[in-house]
Amino acid sequence: MLSVSQVIRDRRTIKPTQYSNRDVDEKIVYELLENANWAPTHGMTEPWRFTVFSGDARNRLAEFMTDTYKSLTTEETFKQKKYDGMRENAIGAPVVIAIGMKRQASEKISLLDELLAVACAVQNMHLTATAHGLGGFWSTNLVATSIPMRDFIGLGENDQALGLFYLGYPKGDWPESSRGAMADKVRWVRD
Repeated sequence: MLSVSQVIRDRRTIKPTQYSNRDVDEKIVYELLENANWAPTHGMTEPWRFTVFSGDARNRLAEFMTDTYKSLTTEETFKQKKYDGMRENAIGAPVVIAIGMKRQASEKISLLDELLAVACAVQNMHLTATAHGLGGFWSTNLVATSIPMRDFIGLGENDQALGLFYLGYPKGDWPESSRGAMADKVRWVRD
């Protein structure tokens, strides 16, 4: 098992076009979801909601994505490459997890806090995927965050669709990455 620091530093966005045909064991998907469930949550609202698409359900997702993209775009804004990519991503990833945010009925906890809690849950999923050698990609495109997507995944009127998390084993070597110096991004206040 990798150390937490190593997993964090190894985490990469790996898109479905870079995935192999290798299936993802459902036990690993359950582990990702369980770790997502342990994200920080103000007021214990646990606002994250997930819908998992695998097998033939990915075809239904692909059809929904492309149909919705057509309905949300105009002749001027429609891009064939995006349309094709939505289909390819949904079918090319062995597992696609729709990410939702269930709004607290009282709205006592701020919307920002709820959104950030879901983001923490997704980060937990992504780190767990990395620990298992799985690539992940959180897409927040026009369709993935739309009201039709919210409805498609069974969320309510005050809830939000926050994207799709694609999951699969990379075809080749794990991608390298780097970051700029932390010293350039931190200001210490000591007095």
